[in-house]
Amino acid sequence: MNILQFLTILWARRVLIGAATVSCLVGALVVCALLPPRWESTARVVLNDVKPDVDTGQVISGASMRFYITTQESLITDYTVAGRVAEQIGWLSDPDLIAQYQRRPAHDQRDFRHFLADLIIQGTKVALIPGTNIIEITYAAGTSAGAQAVADALRKSYITASLDLAHQDAMQNVNWYTQQMVKAKQALDDAVKAESDYERANGIVMQDKGVDVESAHLESLSQQAAPAFLPNPPDQQSTSSAFQLATVEASLASATKTLGPNNPEVVELRTKQAALATLVARDRANAQAAATRALEGGAKVLEQSVAAQQQKVIAHSEQIGRLNQLHQDVLLRQAEYKATSEKVSHFREQANSGDAGVTSLGNALTPSDPTFPNYLLIAPGGIILGLGVGVLVSLLLELLGRRIRTVEDLDLDDDIPLICVVPWPSAQGQQNSFARGWSRLWAWWPSNRGAVRV
Repeated sequence: MNILQFLTILWARRVLIGAATVSCLVGALVVCALLPPRWESTARVVLNDVKPDVDTGQVISGASMRFYITTQESLITDYTVAGRVAEQIGWLSDPDLIAQYQRRPAHDQRDFRHFLADLIIQGTKVALIPGTNIIEITYAAGTSAGAQAVADALRKSYITASLDLAHQDAMQNVNWYTQQMVKAKQALDDAVKAESDYERANGIVMQDKGVDVESAHLESLSQQAAPAFLPNPPDQQSTSSAFQLATVEASLASATKTLGPNNPEVVELRTKQAALATLVARDRANAQAAATRALEGGAKVLEQSVAAQQQKVIAHSEQIGRLNQLHQDVLLRQAEYKATSEKVSHFREQANSGDAGVTSLGNALTPSDPTFPNYLLIAPGGIILGLGVGVLVSLLLELLGRRIRTVEDLDLDDDIPLICVVPWPSAQGQQNSFARGWSRLWAWWPSNRGAVRV
């Protein structure tokens, strides 16, 4: 089938197509006129939990973020939130809704609160704005004020429910970690008592750094017994003879400037200088020898003390090892108790916090015009639907009742010439200008050249 045949079929079925188009358009307009208008009000909230946590630094991402967002969307349309909304906007005392509830089917066993919550859920749509962490809450109602009131109530109830759930979850964690903290405290007390009893029974004391007293004493003695350098010789001015030698040298230098070298006073000062220098040298030698003897004697004593302490530590090595085990157990219990205490403090702060993890972006917004009926959208849609139905039905009828409308429908072989085409008798002399134009177009078509129309 070529385009000319297709157009011929459509033209032959033009009445059917026109009737279908007009019917769909009229039907759409009638429906719009009969159905009540509907307004949609939109409220937005920001999900703060997708940002890193201030205390822990944790962030929701990947699959966890999808699950979290889906959970929040489901919470908005849950009975917990919708029931709060029904109370806030006063639906529980609305006589029209009470009458509607009383007219419900007999098999409907819902209570009045659930009945109203389901009405709110049916008119609510929740969606995440792509590329953001903003959730958009939309509610549709028969009036603009009603839609905005319910949308605002949904936003407030959702934030309140989120805060309540956060508090409940935090309190459950507080109770659980408090029990664990009590157990950790008891285990720590038992570990400390076991360590103290073992120290008391074996006469070994563990220091704060995790080293027992005997081992710490051995380490201290070992450091003292390390090789040491000999002290420097005493300074010339550190003894009385050295002080006198310095005084004589100063007097000699002053006398040499004013007196001659053979002056009796200069000669006497030089004699004193030589005697005092000899005395100072002897004092220095004696002091160095005494220091050497003291150092050698102290080293021997330290070596003996280190050896004795080593024997003592070796003799108590088994008790010291057991004490180290008990001390490590104490440190482990302290770490567990500290961790559980921090958890209790963290979740207690969350239980007392007013942050629901959700931030409101203001009041709900409602457009001035209803979203339904939208005649600019419904009228063209009705026309397109009518054309589509008319064309589809026309093609279906043509397939069920095939007719020869053009030369191409004959499907003649190339060696069989077409002599003439006889028009339908009722159409002779009554063709309008469009039919005459159509006839000229038919004669111009390449496969019809040479054909004669009578």
